[in-house]
Amino acid sequence: MTDTAAVEILADVHRGVGRILLNRPKALNALTTDMVVAIDRVLTEWERIPLSAVVLASTSTKAFCAGGDIRTIREHSLAGDAEASERFFASEYRLNARIAEYPAPVVSLIDGLCMGGGLGLSVHGSFRVVTERAALAMPETGIGFFPDVGASYFLPRLPGAIGMYLGLTGHRLDAADALYTGLATHFVPADGLDAIGDALADHAGDPVDVVLNRLTGPSPVAGSRLAEVRGDVDWTFGASTLSEMEKRLRHLDTPWSAEALAALESASPHSLEITHALLARGRQRTLRECLSAELALTRTTIRTPDFLEGVRAALVDKDRTPHWQRGSLDGRALPS
Repeated sequence: MTDTAAVEILADVHRGVGRILLNRPKALNALTTDMVVAIDRVLTEWERIPLSAVVLASTSTKAFCAGGDIRTIREHSLAGDAEASERFFASEYRLNARIAEYPAPVVSLIDGLCMGGGLGLSVHGSFRVVTERAALAMPETGIGFFPDVGASYFLPRLPGAIGMYLGLTGHRLDAADALYTGLATHFVPADGLDAIGDALADHAGDPVDVVLNRLTGPSPVAGSRLAEVRGDVDWTFGASTLSEMEKRLRHLDTPWSAEALAALESASPHSLEITHALLARGRQRTLRECLSAELALTRTTIRTPDFLEGVRAALVDKDRTPHWQRGSLDGRALPS
Protein backbone atom coordinates (compact mmCIF):
# COMPACT_ATOMS: atom_id res chain seq x y z
CA MET A 1 0.00 0.00 0.00
CA THR A 2 1.44 3.41 -0.96
CA ASP A 3 1.47 6.29 1.51
CA THR A 4 -1.20 8.02 -0.57
CA ALA A 5 -3.48 4.99 -0.52
CA ALA A 6 -3.00 4.67 3.25
CA VAL A 7 -4.42 8.17 3.63
CA GLU A 8 -7.20 7.77 1.07
CA ILE A 9 -8.37 4.49 2.60
CA LEU A 10 -8.82 4.31 6.38
CA ALA A 11 -9.36 0.83 7.76
CA ASP A 12 -9.63 -0.75 11.19
CA VAL A 13 -11.45 -3.46 13.13
CA HIS A 14 -13.56 -2.29 16.05
CA ARG A 15 -15.19 -4.86 18.31
CA GLY A 16 -15.49 -7.43 15.57
CA VAL A 17 -16.68 -5.04 12.85
CA GLY A 18 -14.33 -4.15 10.01
CA ARG A 19 -14.54 -0.53 8.92
CA ILE A 20 -13.28 0.89 5.63
CA LEU A 21 -13.63 4.62 5.01
CA LEU A 22 -13.07 6.22 1.62
CA ASN A 23 -11.09 9.38 2.33
CA ARG A 24 -10.55 11.31 -0.87
CA PRO A 25 -13.22 13.99 -0.37
CA LYS A 26 -11.91 16.64 -2.79
CA ALA A 27 -12.24 14.10 -5.63
CA LEU A 28 -15.58 12.79 -4.29
CA ASN A 29 -13.76 9.54 -3.49
CA ALA A 30 -13.08 8.81 -7.18
CA LEU A 31 -11.23 5.50 -7.18
CA THR A 32 -7.59 5.17 -8.17
CA THR A 33 -5.71 1.92 -8.72
CA ASP A 34 -3.94 2.36 -5.37
CA MET A 35 -7.25 2.81 -3.55
CA VAL A 36 -8.77 -0.28 -5.15
CA VAL A 37 -5.71 -2.40 -4.41
CA ALA A 38 -5.65 -1.13 -0.82
CA ILE A 39 -9.29 -2.08 -0.20
CA ASP A 40 -8.76 -5.48 -1.78
CA ARG A 41 -5.70 -6.09 0.37
CA VAL A 42 -7.53 -5.14 3.56
CA LEU A 43 -10.44 -7.44 2.76
CA THR A 44 -8.03 -10.26 1.98
CA GLU A 45 -6.31 -9.85 5.34
CA TRP A 46 -9.63 -9.71 7.18
CA GLU A 47 -10.77 -13.03 5.73
CA ARG A 48 -8.65 -14.65 8.44
CA ILE A 49 -10.53 -12.76 11.18
CA PRO A 50 -14.02 -13.78 12.42
CA LEU A 51 -15.90 -10.54 11.68
CA SER A 52 -19.59 -10.00 12.28
CA ALA A 53 -19.72 -7.45 9.42
CA VAL A 54 -17.67 -5.11 7.25
CA VAL A 55 -18.86 -1.51 6.91
CA LEU A 56 -17.92 0.55 3.83
CA ALA A 57 -18.48 4.29 4.22
CA SER A 58 -17.09 7.72 3.37
CA THR A 59 -15.56 10.54 5.38
CA SER A 60 -17.48 12.98 3.18
CA THR A 61 -21.18 13.84 3.29
CA LYS A 62 -21.08 14.80 -0.40
CA ALA A 63 -20.19 11.42 -1.84
CA PHE A 64 -19.88 7.76 -1.01
CA CYS A 65 -17.94 7.29 -4.25
CA ALA A 66 -18.33 9.15 -7.55
CA GLY A 67 -16.81 6.27 -9.55
CA GLY A 68 -13.44 5.62 -11.12
CA ASP A 69 -10.92 8.41 -11.66
CA ILE A 70 -11.72 8.98 -15.33
CA ARG A 71 -9.32 11.90 -15.61
CA THR A 72 -6.37 9.60 -14.91
CA ILE A 73 -7.74 6.89 -17.20
CA ARG A 74 -8.01 9.40 -20.04
CA GLU A 75 -4.47 10.61 -19.39
CA HIS A 76 -3.21 7.04 -19.62
CA SER A 77 -5.07 6.53 -22.89
CA LEU A 78 -3.67 9.73 -24.41
CA ALA A 79 -0.17 8.75 -23.30
CA GLY A 80 -0.55 5.31 -24.85
CA ASP A 81 -0.18 3.63 -21.46
CA ALA A 82 -2.84 0.99 -21.95
CA GLU A 83 -1.27 -1.23 -19.30
CA ALA A 84 -1.96 1.31 -16.54
CA SER A 85 -5.63 1.58 -17.46
CA GLU A 86 -6.04 -2.18 -17.79
CA ARG A 87 -4.43 -2.62 -14.38
CA PHE A 88 -7.02 -0.27 -12.87
CA PHE A 89 -10.02 -2.06 -14.39
CA ALA A 90 -8.68 -5.54 -13.65
CA SER A 91 -8.04 -4.57 -10.03
CA GLU A 92 -11.45 -2.93 -9.69
CA TYR A 93 -13.36 -5.88 -11.12
CA ARG A 94 -11.40 -8.30 -8.95
CA LEU A 95 -12.48 -6.26 -5.92
CA ASN A 96 -16.12 -6.30 -7.10
CA ALA A 97 -16.02 -10.10 -7.24
CA ARG A 98 -14.38 -10.33 -3.81
CA ILE A 99 -17.09 -8.18 -2.24
CA ALA A 100 -19.81 -10.33 -3.83
CA GLU A 101 -18.26 -13.50 -2.42
CA TYR A 102 -17.06 -12.12 0.92
CA PRO A 103 -17.59 -14.41 3.93
CA ALA A 104 -18.74 -11.59 6.23
CA PRO A 105 -21.75 -9.39 5.40
CA VAL A 106 -20.65 -6.17 3.68
CA VAL A 107 -22.73 -3.12 4.63
CA SER A 108 -22.31 0.02 2.50
CA LEU A 109 -23.44 3.36 3.90
CA ILE A 110 -24.41 5.49 0.89
CA ASP A 111 -24.64 9.16 1.82
CA GLY A 112 -24.35 11.53 -1.15
CA LEU A 113 -23.21 10.57 -4.63
CA CYS A 114 -22.78 6.92 -5.55
CA MET A 115 -21.99 6.54 -9.23
CA GLY A 116 -20.27 4.00 -11.46
CA GLY A 117 -17.51 2.42 -9.41
CA GLY A 118 -19.34 3.43 -6.24
CA LEU A 119 -22.11 1.05 -7.19
CA GLY A 120 -19.48 -1.59 -7.85
CA LEU A 121 -18.30 -1.22 -4.26
CA SER A 122 -21.79 -1.29 -2.76
CA VAL A 123 -24.28 -3.26 -4.87
CA HIS A 124 -22.32 -6.52 -4.75
CA GLY A 125 -22.35 -6.47 -0.95
CA SER A 126 -25.09 -7.84 1.28
CA PHE A 127 -26.65 -4.55 2.40
CA ARG A 128 -26.85 -1.03 0.96
CA VAL A 129 -28.04 1.66 3.35
CA VAL A 130 -29.08 4.98 1.80
CA THR A 131 -29.80 8.34 3.39
CA GLU A 132 -31.98 11.24 2.26
CA ARG A 133 -28.91 12.66 0.50
CA ALA A 134 -28.18 9.56 -1.59
CA ALA A 135 -27.99 9.81 -5.39
CA LEU A 136 -27.20 6.70 -7.42
CA ALA A 137 -26.47 6.42 -11.14
CA MET A 138 -24.59 4.59 -13.87
CA PRO A 139 -23.90 7.57 -16.20
CA GLU A 140 -21.24 5.95 -18.40
CA THR A 141 -23.01 6.28 -21.78
CA GLY A 142 -22.75 10.05 -21.32
CA ILE A 143 -18.94 9.89 -21.40
CA GLY A 144 -18.52 7.39 -24.22
CA PHE A 145 -18.11 4.38 -21.92
CA PHE A 146 -20.52 1.64 -20.76
CA PRO A 147 -21.91 0.55 -17.37
CA ASP A 148 -19.24 -1.73 -15.94
CA VAL A 149 -18.20 -2.93 -12.42
CA GLY A 150 -20.60 -5.85 -12.88
CA ALA A 151 -23.49 -3.65 -14.02
CA SER A 152 -24.13 -6.07 -16.88
CA TYR A 153 -24.94 -8.56 -14.10
CA PHE A 154 -26.95 -6.50 -11.60
CA LEU A 155 -28.85 -4.15 -13.92
CA PRO A 156 -30.59 -6.93 -15.93
CA ARG A 157 -31.70 -8.48 -12.62
CA LEU A 158 -33.65 -5.40 -11.53
CA PRO A 159 -37.44 -5.59 -11.97
CA GLY A 160 -38.86 -5.31 -15.47
CA ALA A 161 -36.89 -3.08 -17.83
CA ILE A 162 -35.59 -0.77 -15.11
CA GLY A 163 -32.00 -1.95 -15.55
CA MET A 164 -32.01 -1.27 -19.28
CA TYR A 165 -33.47 2.19 -18.64
CA LEU A 166 -30.86 3.06 -16.02
CA GLY A 167 -27.95 1.68 -18.03
CA LEU A 168 -28.82 3.46 -21.26
CA THR A 169 -29.92 6.83 -19.90
CA GLY A 170 -27.78 7.19 -16.75
CA HIS A 171 -30.88 8.31 -14.87
CA ARG A 172 -30.09 9.39 -11.31
CA LEU A 173 -31.98 7.70 -8.48
CA ASP A 174 -32.80 9.26 -5.14
CA ALA A 175 -33.22 7.22 -1.96
CA ALA A 176 -36.86 6.37 -2.71
CA ASP A 177 -36.03 5.13 -6.21
CA ALA A 178 -33.00 3.18 -4.97
CA LEU A 179 -35.16 1.36 -2.43
CA TYR A 180 -37.89 0.75 -5.01
CA THR A 181 -35.46 -0.85 -7.47
CA GLY A 182 -33.68 -2.92 -4.83
CA LEU A 183 -30.32 -1.24 -5.39
CA ALA A 184 -30.70 -0.09 -1.77
CA THR A 185 -31.86 -2.39 1.02
CA HIS A 186 -32.39 0.01 3.96
CA PHE A 187 -33.03 3.68 4.68
CA VAL A 188 -31.36 5.38 7.65
CA PRO A 189 -31.39 9.17 8.10
CA ALA A 190 -27.97 10.73 7.64
CA ASP A 191 -27.70 11.66 11.29
CA GLY A 192 -28.13 8.00 12.23
CA LEU A 193 -25.31 6.54 10.13
CA ASP A 194 -22.67 6.82 12.83
CA ALA A 195 -24.68 4.50 15.07
CA ILE A 196 -24.62 1.60 12.62
CA GLY A 197 -21.11 0.35 13.34
CA ASP A 198 -21.66 0.31 17.10
CA ALA A 199 -25.06 -1.32 16.72
CA LEU A 200 -23.56 -4.12 14.63
CA ALA A 201 -20.85 -4.62 17.26
CA ASP A 202 -23.31 -4.48 20.18
CA HIS A 203 -25.56 -7.10 18.58
CA ALA A 204 -23.04 -9.31 16.83
CA GLY A 205 -25.23 -12.36 17.40
CA ASP A 206 -28.22 -10.87 15.59
CA PRO A 207 -28.69 -10.99 11.80
CA VAL A 208 -27.40 -7.80 10.20
CA ASP A 209 -30.78 -7.22 8.58
CA VAL A 210 -32.46 -7.22 11.99
CA VAL A 211 -29.93 -4.75 13.41
CA LEU A 212 -30.37 -2.39 10.46
CA ASN A 213 -34.16 -2.59 10.69
CA ARG A 214 -33.98 -1.27 14.25
CA LEU A 215 -32.22 1.85 13.00
CA THR A 216 -34.31 2.66 9.95
CA GLY A 217 -36.45 5.74 9.73
CA PRO A 218 -39.74 5.99 7.85
CA SER A 219 -39.06 4.61 4.38
CA PRO A 220 -39.41 7.15 1.53
CA VAL A 221 -40.11 4.38 -1.01
CA ALA A 222 -43.78 5.39 -1.34
CA GLY A 223 -42.55 8.62 -2.93
CA SER A 224 -40.58 6.89 -5.69
CA ARG A 225 -41.01 8.81 -8.92
CA LEU A 226 -39.70 5.82 -10.82
CA ALA A 227 -42.56 3.72 -9.48
CA GLU A 228 -45.03 6.23 -10.94
CA VAL A 229 -43.73 5.66 -14.49
CA ARG A 230 -42.91 1.98 -14.11
CA GLY A 231 -45.42 0.86 -16.73
CA ASP A 232 -43.97 3.24 -19.30
CA VAL A 233 -40.41 2.20 -18.40
CA ASP A 234 -41.20 -1.46 -18.96
CA TRP A 235 -43.01 -0.85 -22.25
CA THR A 236 -40.43 1.45 -23.80
CA PHE A 237 -37.18 -0.04 -22.55
CA GLY A 238 -38.49 -3.56 -22.85
CA ALA A 239 -38.32 -3.21 -26.63
CA SER A 240 -35.79 -5.44 -28.36
CA THR A 241 -33.92 -2.70 -30.23
CA LEU A 242 -32.70 0.82 -29.53
CA SER A 243 -34.62 2.20 -32.47
CA GLU A 244 -37.85 0.68 -31.19
CA MET A 245 -37.22 2.14 -27.75
CA GLU A 246 -36.85 5.60 -29.27
CA LYS A 247 -39.98 5.07 -31.35
CA ARG A 248 -42.02 4.14 -28.27
CA LEU A 249 -40.67 7.10 -26.30
CA ARG A 250 -41.76 9.47 -29.06
CA HIS A 251 -45.17 7.79 -29.14
CA LEU A 252 -45.71 8.31 -25.41
CA ASP A 253 -45.03 12.05 -25.62
CA THR A 254 -44.94 12.60 -21.84
CA PRO A 255 -42.55 14.68 -19.72
CA TRP A 256 -40.86 11.47 -18.58
CA SER A 257 -40.50 10.08 -22.10
CA ALA A 258 -39.15 13.41 -23.38
CA GLU A 259 -36.51 13.39 -20.64
CA ALA A 260 -35.55 9.78 -21.37
CA LEU A 261 -35.36 10.46 -25.11
CA ALA A 262 -33.17 13.51 -24.52
CA ALA A 263 -30.83 11.36 -22.41
CA LEU A 264 -30.51 8.82 -25.23
CA GLU A 265 -29.92 11.51 -27.81
CA SER A 266 -27.16 13.11 -25.73
CA ALA A 267 -25.36 9.80 -25.08
CA SER A 268 -22.65 8.26 -27.24
CA PRO A 269 -24.32 6.14 -29.97
CA HIS A 270 -21.48 3.62 -29.75
CA SER A 271 -21.87 3.38 -25.98
CA LEU A 272 -25.61 2.80 -26.34
CA GLU A 273 -25.00 -0.10 -28.72
CA ILE A 274 -22.45 -1.72 -26.41
CA THR A 275 -24.61 -1.19 -23.33
CA HIS A 276 -27.72 -2.59 -24.97
CA ALA A 277 -25.86 -5.71 -26.09
CA LEU A 278 -24.26 -6.23 -22.68
CA LEU A 279 -27.47 -5.84 -20.70
CA ALA A 280 -29.50 -7.96 -23.11
CA ARG A 281 -27.15 -10.89 -22.48
CA GLY A 282 -26.31 -10.26 -18.83
CA ARG A 283 -29.16 -12.22 -17.30
CA GLN A 284 -27.74 -15.45 -18.74
CA ARG A 285 -24.25 -14.83 -17.31
CA THR A 286 -22.70 -15.21 -13.87
CA LEU A 287 -21.12 -12.20 -12.20
CA ARG A 288 -17.63 -13.38 -13.04
CA GLU A 289 -18.63 -13.94 -16.68
CA CYS A 290 -20.05 -10.43 -16.82
CA LEU A 291 -16.92 -8.92 -15.30
CA SER A 292 -14.76 -10.85 -17.76
CA ALA A 293 -16.79 -9.55 -20.72
CA GLU A 294 -16.60 -6.00 -19.36
CA LEU A 295 -12.84 -6.21 -18.90
CA ALA A 296 -12.39 -7.32 -22.50
CA LEU A 297 -14.48 -4.36 -23.65
CA THR A 298 -12.55 -1.78 -21.62
CA ARG A 299 -9.41 -2.55 -23.61
CA THR A 300 -10.99 -1.21 -26.80
CA THR A 301 -13.48 1.30 -25.39
CA ILE A 302 -10.95 3.50 -23.57
CA ARG A 303 -9.11 3.99 -26.87
CA THR A 304 -12.16 5.11 -28.85
CA PRO A 305 -12.64 8.74 -29.92
CA ASP A 306 -15.99 8.77 -28.12
CA PHE A 307 -14.46 7.94 -24.73
CA LEU A 308 -11.66 10.47 -25.08
CA GLU A 309 -14.13 13.09 -26.27
CA GLY A 310 -16.73 12.26 -23.61
CA VAL A 311 -14.28 12.55 -20.75
CA ARG A 312 -12.76 15.71 -22.23
CA ALA A 313 -16.20 17.31 -22.47
CA ALA A 314 -17.11 16.27 -18.93
CA LEU A 315 -13.91 17.65 -17.45
CA VAL A 316 -13.10 20.63 -19.68
CA ASP A 317 -16.12 21.97 -21.58
CA LYS A 318 -18.25 24.57 -19.84
CA ASP A 319 -21.39 23.21 -21.52
CA ARG A 320 -20.19 19.59 -21.24
CA THR A 321 -21.46 18.78 -24.73
CA PRO A 322 -19.37 16.07 -26.42
CA HIS A 323 -19.17 15.69 -30.18
CA TRP A 324 -19.77 12.02 -30.80
CA GLN A 325 -18.66 9.83 -33.66
CA ARG A 326 -21.72 8.90 -35.73
CA GLY A 327 -22.52 5.63 -37.41
CA SER A 328 -22.75 2.06 -36.20
CA LEU A 329 -20.00 0.16 -34.47
CA ASP A 330 -18.13 -2.60 -36.19
CA GLY A 331 -19.86 -5.69 -34.87
CA ARG A 332 -16.54 -7.12 -33.74
CA ALA A 333 -16.39 -4.40 -31.04
CA LEU A 334 -19.63 -5.59 -29.46
CA PRO A 335 -19.62 -8.14 -26.64
CA SER A 336 -20.06 -11.76 -27.72
